[in-house]
Amino acid sequence: MEKWKSVLVKPDTPALDVLRLIDSTRLQIAMVVDGEGRLLGTVTDGDVRRALLSGKSLASPVTEIMFRTPTTATPETDPATLMGLMQAKVLRQIPIVDAEGRVVGLETMMSLMARSELENPVVLMAGGRGERLRPLTDTCPKPLLRVGGKPILERILETFLAQGFRRFYISVNYRAEMVESHFGDGSKFGASITYLREDKPLGTAGALTLLPQLDLPFLVMNGDLLTNVNFAHLLEFHVEQGAAGTMCVRDYTMQIPFGVVRAEGNRLVGIDEKPSRTVFVNAGIYVLSPQVLRLLPAGEAYDMPRLFEAIVAQSGKAAVFPVRDAWLDIGRMDDYERAQQDCLPLDS
Repeated sequence: MEKWKSVLVKPDTPALDVLRLIDSTRLQIAMVVDGEGRLLGTVTDGDVRRALLSGKSLASPVTEIMFRTPTTATPETDPATLMGLMQAKVLRQIPIVDAEGRVVGLETMMSLMARSELENPVVLMAGGRGERLRPLTDTCPKPLLRVGGKPILERILETFLAQGFRRFYISVNYRAEMVESHFGDGSKFGASITYLREDKPLGTAGALTLLPQLDLPFLVMNGDLLTNVNFAHLLEFHVEQGAAGTMCVRDYTMQIPFGVVRAEGNRLVGIDEKPSRTVFVNAGIYVLSPQVLRLLPAGEAYDMPRLFEAIVAQSGKAAVFPVRDAWLDIGRMDDYERAQQDCLPLDS
């Protein structure tokens, strides 16, 4: 079944069920249709937020929160026109309907961007020593360790290539010659690769001072991550937010192994036994606008958290982008072993 069919809902579907559907799919929309498949309205998470602010209940039928006059297109509408409509109306999706108003498809900004080559550069950080993966990294740089029969960095490169990215910079230091020998200039992969050669370790941001002058927002990603994040969507979010820097974040839940006491002054008011706490953690994927490079001192080690603190200190906008897709940081031996088992789902 085509993916768009999975987000068709009936008019009497509870709003809460529709919200769950939106959260569970990458299409980020639900289309409300009648018994003949004719489009009655659409629902995005923005519609849900507006409904809640106006006092609507999530138990209400979806017809009470849907947008009744969505922009639509026909199967004959060309991609350039669709892209223009989305940009002009700040949309991420446009339902495709036939002459009778029946839904026959769904076009998204992400799919349109993925079909064409994206000019935005991608910087992959591959210079670390991988100390926590010794002895495997004694003779092989971490980015070349194999997962499912392929080097980690090759898997990362293929993910970006599949989404339309072609222009890459790879920072190298430890056993740089092995990385350069494997990937060359990128032509055998259908990519263009330029190396940022660190004479000394420069941290997760310092190597960016080796970049040439850029005129487009660019992606930066640690070279030991496996993920199926939609990077075109991430770029789109960064631009929409007007951000100088966007940091991808992940939910991280930890359990406190003690009873947590709640007190008011010197009076105990309750005890939460071994509660869990969920926080956002840095996912090692970023989008930066070119002007951010001016904040970096040349030739000095500098890390990404420090760069984002500098963005905020300079009154720039730093945005966060929650990652809900498959994501694995191969930093330790147990992570590497898990990656061997999980590599097939990450390819899907």
